[in-house]
Amino acid sequence: MALDPRDAGVVVTGAGNGIGAAVARRLAAAGARVVVNDLDGAAAEAVAGEIGGIAVPGDAAGEAGVTALIAEADAHLGGIDLYVANAGIAHQGGPEAPDADWDLSWQVNVMAHVRAARELLPGWLERGRGHFVSTVSAAGLLTMLGSAPYSVTKHAALAFGEWLSATYGDRGVTVQCLCPQGVRTAMFEDAGEQGRAILAPGSITPEEVADTVMEAFGDGRFLILPHPVTAGYYAARATDTDGWLTGMRRLQAKVFTDRESA
Repeated sequence: MALDPRDAGVVVTGAGNGIGAAVARRLAAAGARVVVNDLDGAAAEAVAGEIGGIAVPGDAAGEAGVTALIAEADAHLGGIDLYVANAGIAHQGGPEAPDADWDLSWQVNVMAHVRAARELLPGWLERGRGHFVSTVSAAGLLTMLGSAPYSVTKHAALAFGEWLSATYGDRGVTVQCLCPQGVRTAMFEDAGEQGRAILAPGSITPEEVADTVMEAFGDGRFLILPHPVTAGYYAARATDTDGWLTGMRRLQAKVFTDRESA
């Protein structure tokens, strides 16, 4: 279902910078009333001040934090029409990564979405409409070499979005998953030399991602793909999994082995 942002009540998490801030700016410019959430209170206040929005800093992952955020946003907005679950974290490593990294990745990248949906769905189902967007990343469709916690939890976020859409899509709830590849944000800079080597080709700005998001509101498509090539990679993964994995191993060897031996 299409979303008309004019006068819509919107919450964007992780909106103090990067993709979240760009989406908040575009929504506000289109006439939405925007609640800006971020753990960084000063960043949330800055973006909210810039766009004429409302800053509600705090945790958008834990149960208490999500409940408080949605209650305060609902009070300010008089109803939440769109929730953009954008906050996310990326820890490096594989099975050797500490349990704390895996646990936090699960809380922020997955349970934040579950808890938000738990709070929002009763009201949305009662009035027969609501819109949920989650920033999943292309890692949720494919994988991110060098970062197992990120890849695994983003796959789970995609699965939850699919489940929500299949379960509630005929009851007025629109679900969309935003799946960009490389975006020039602080997370991009924190990905390390090898991570940046994977993400840099074809990388785009947060503003370009926001452009695609606004366009996707027009038709309610489930997958929002700021990098169109992602669709081809996703299709290859599904239809020729062994061939796709062979290609990923080659990339792994090129980026990690070659750089470690250089």
